[in-house]
Amino acid sequence: MLFGATGFTGGLTADYLARHVPQGCRWALAGRDEARLAAVRDRLAATVPGCADLPLLHADSADPASLAALAAATRVVISTVGPYVLHGEPLVAACAAAGTDYVDLTGEPEFVDDMYVRHHAAAVASGARLVHACGFDSVPHDLGVLLTVGRLPADAPIRVDGHVRARGSISGGTLASALLAFSRRGQTARAARARRPLDPRPADRRVRTPLGGLRRVHPGSGLQGWAVPLPTIDPQLVGRSATALERYGPDFAYTHSAVVRRLPVALAALAGAAVLFVLAQLGPVRRWLMRRLPGGQGPGPTQREKNWFSVRFVGEGGGRRVVTEVSGGDPGYGETAKMLAESALCLAFDELPPTSGQVTTAVAMGEALTARLVAAGLKFEVEQA
Repeated sequence: MLFGATGFTGGLTADYLARHVPQGCRWALAGRDEARLAAVRDRLAATVPGCADLPLLHADSADPASLAALAAATRVVISTVGPYVLHGEPLVAACAAAGTDYVDLTGEPEFVDDMYVRHHAAAVASGARLVHACGFDSVPHDLGVLLTVGRLPADAPIRVDGHVRARGSISGGTLASALLAFSRRGQTARAARARRPLDPRPADRRVRTPLGGLRRVHPGSGLQGWAVPLPTIDPQLVGRSATALERYGPDFAYTHSAVVRRLPVALAALAGAAVLFVLAQLGPVRRWLMRRLPGGQGPGPTQREKNWFSVRFVGEGGGRRVVTEVSGGDPGYGETAKMLAESALCLAFDELPPTSGQVTTAVAMGEALTARLVAAGLKFEVEQA
């Protein structure tokens, strides 16, 4: 079940599912506006005639009964309705109660931590798998680190440095989520504190994800320039995978940075991020920025075809070094829709390790999802070992 198909990324996810669901897979569109859902179905049917009979289900984030019916009617729910901190919890709650698997593309740490505190235990009891951040946040990073760690000794301390390069565009929904997250620093910190005592670290292993500062890129990466620390949700998800899986070794550390060739550009990027953070605290300015790019709008096909991403990981441990890379096309939308849809199909159809509750992509799906994404055109490569 795809909830939110009338949005920008939701529409791209519907396009991908229409072309790639396996024969015999029953899927449907869900949302609060049946007329708009029918328009999406008509658009899909124009190129994939079999979609003409795609079921439509009414569901509204403000109507818990409709979400309970949605969760009871399917094995896996895909949610693209953000900002998740405002609209996402009722569907997570419904899936956790019903034992229905759930995936989304959130990059909001506050939302992920709140959902763990409020619904992880219920999902463990029901058997539901709640897998957040199944888009560019944070699939390439979570699975890329898993690939890297798998090439290093398991009994020695491991350090992995992630170097992100990308050309991308932004949609109205992404902009709204980012500005809202910037404005809720206090709530984000409180959510992290509330989670901490409920999600203890292992006593016999150490996991760290230091932010670090501006520095030269890792000399073993094969790249040149400066590493600008990225305070995104990605290191947190990598850290939680490392906490859950002993394969990450007795002492694991991960750093996450954007690569910029020239120092003035790196400094300008840091200054720009600081200015945007300050502006996001001002309600009228934040709302004005959001009106400049309304929800449901995003880059067109021509622009998306020009976009790309590459994340190179340098892993060291036990006297060995391995360099891996995950790369693909348009990170924010085309590839995110692919990752989100394949995550749902992986949960629905693949043989996976038994898990439940809030879990990461590496823990829930790991190599099975990696194999799906490689078949779908993403590259997971071992550059050197």
